[in-house]
Amino acid sequence: MNPVKTALKTIQPVLERLILVIDRAFSGYVQPRRARGKLILQPYVGWGTPQYVELTGRVLLPRTVAPARKADRRLQNAQNILRRLFSREVAGVKVRGTMDGVTVENVSDSDGYFTLIFSPTSPLGGGWHQVSLNIEGREVSATARVQVVAQARFGVISDLDDTVIQSDVTSITRMLSTVLTGNARTRLPFPGVGALYRALTRDGEARNPIFYVSSSPWNLFDLLWQFLDYRRIPLGPMFLRNWGMDLLGGHGGYKHGVIERIFQRFPDLPFVLVGDSGEKDPEIYAEVVQRHPNRVLAVYIRDVTEATRDEGVMKLREEVRRAGVDLVLAADSLNAASHAMAMGLITADEYRSVLTSVARTYET
Repeated sequence: MNPVKTALKTIQPVLERLILVIDRAFSGYVQPRRARGKLILQPYVGWGTPQYVELTGRVLLPRTVAPARKADRRLQNAQNILRRLFSREVAGVKVRGTMDGVTVENVSDSDGYFTLIFSPTSPLGGGWHQVSLNIEGREVSATARVQVVAQARFGVISDLDDTVIQSDVTSITRMLSTVLTGNARTRLPFPGVGALYRALTRDGEARNPIFYVSSSPWNLFDLLWQFLDYRRIPLGPMFLRNWGMDLLGGHGGYKHGVIERIFQRFPDLPFVLVGDSGEKDPEIYAEVVQRHPNRVLAVYIRDVTEATRDEGVMKLREEVRRAGVDLVLAADSLNAASHAMAMGLITADEYRSVLTSVARTYET
């Protein structure tokens, strides 16, 4: 084993305990003071079935982040990113949520997170629903969106960075420059990704749900949501990571855990898995295929790495193929769309919309 990795593995538990002690001491001092200040609710996107809905959010002190514009200067974007990353969370706040006549409560934890679990008295219809949120004893309210899956032909689970949004995760320098100096209007999607995802999620009147699983921190939720909305990429629940000790953990274990939760919540729904070759998506998805026979329809991997990495992905492709699933490695969305059309996941007209979108991007 690499001696550096061995050393890091040895000191990580000690580092985690040290940070935990410091964090508890700091929180014990500042949290009571923060709770007396002005508060805001940052709801994320809920998800679930007609009988069960889960919504996560956060209690924070206000921050000043102006709406993104294309003309914003890079320094202004960097300042906004830092304001997001260094959020001031508030613990011990009772949050109340009401959906379809059902009201539930939860108290924010040491990182400001709260989770509300709804069990409706009568089954919810599929599609988007709203949850009204407020803080007990305060004139603070918010509205959250919830995606309920009732009837669908299949679902889509997608990464975000270097799968949907260009992030250059294979280069630390370029990634930091892209992430820190861009905003929801200036960040770029990959060619054809919006048209492909609109095709995959549209299935007559019954919408196929999409779930985004990313290693980005929850602090960037609003930027990512605005990016998807601005670029007309289908919206769906996001599963991000806690800014702190959670980011020190392995990417693979975290992503496996989220996918397992989604698969368990929708046991009869098959999925299309979409990722990129920059991190561990091919390995993670190959293991998901092995662990869940007949649950994965296809695996689409965006090629963002060098030839040596491609060789490894090709080996995984053969492994996945033996399990009866195709893994498509491609630089843009067109090959994935072609495969999806051949499988009947999208129509010929939808394939042509992806083709037009990709061609238009390269023309400009």
